[in-house]
Amino acid sequence: MAQVKIYAHKSNLDSHRAQISEAIHRAVVSALNYPASKKFHRFIAMAAEDFIYPDDRSSAYTIIEISMFEGRSMETKKALIRAIFDNMQRSAGIAAQDVEITIFETAKQNWGIRGLPGDELELGYKVEV
Repeated sequence: MAQVKIYAHKSNLDSHRAQISEAIHRAVVSALNYPASKKFHRFIAMAAEDFIYPDDRSSAYTIIEISMFEGRSMETKKALIRAIFDNMQRSAGIAAQDVEITIFETAKQNWGIRGLPGDELELGYKVEV
């Protein structure tokens, strides 16, 4: 399981939402061996006065938070991060300097999905990659 929140200026999300979503999804599918049909993205469009960031970032500054089951290797998580940076530049024209990524890992039993605790689900894909 991977849930993704994307925070950015409203104007940037309005003009690049599809490209950002595709960039992140391709990275998740590739790095995590995640099913292409599983896409869970939430966009949080921020007003300029509510989205404060350092002077060395541009108005394209984007924060990506990924919540997922624990179990992926360090190499897999680094591959995911690198793929997101690369895909964001290629698909959405957002430079790595303007992207920050945080991965939050949670034990499966701490998730509730489709009426079951996460550790009782039949996922159809492998988490330990």
